[in-house]
Amino acid sequence: MTTDVLSFGPAEEVRAAMQALVERDVDAAPVVDEAGVVVGLISTGDLIVAEGKVHVPTVISLLGASFELPGERKRFEEDLRKSLGGQVADLMTRDPHTIGPDATLEDAATLMHANDVSRLPVVDDDGRLVGLLARGDVIRSMIADG
Repeated sequence: MTTDVLSFGPAEEVRAAMQALVERDVDAAPVVDEAGVVVGLISTGDLIVAEGKVHVPTVISLLGASFELPGERKRFEEDLRKSLGGQVADLMTRDPHTIGPDATLEDAATLMHANDVSRLPVVDDDGRLVGLLARGDVIRSMIADG
């Protein structure tokens, strides 16, 4: 579990959040309210998915295909700028799956697998953030335990 967790408030700007994620070299972070209670999770994928759902031709072109409709790239870039100017609450995944600090490795792995999630905010009894557990943490622990 990582205890030095980057987190954001729901009202923070998406652009600043994405910049912080890139600077810390992480792809997601919990979103917490004023009391530190986890209310969401924001990831770089949230921005990509939000834009990708609308502009399939542009996504295809970004993946290397030559297909692109006239004006699609410009519209994609304009919509991307708008999204980056929005608030974290606009793009975050609300009410993410969480786990308690005393949960077992098996509990965490089972919850991740059952819900197809790659990270779990670790919260205390009041729902306040105390850490973040990622799939890599689970794998490292399994390897260490032999």
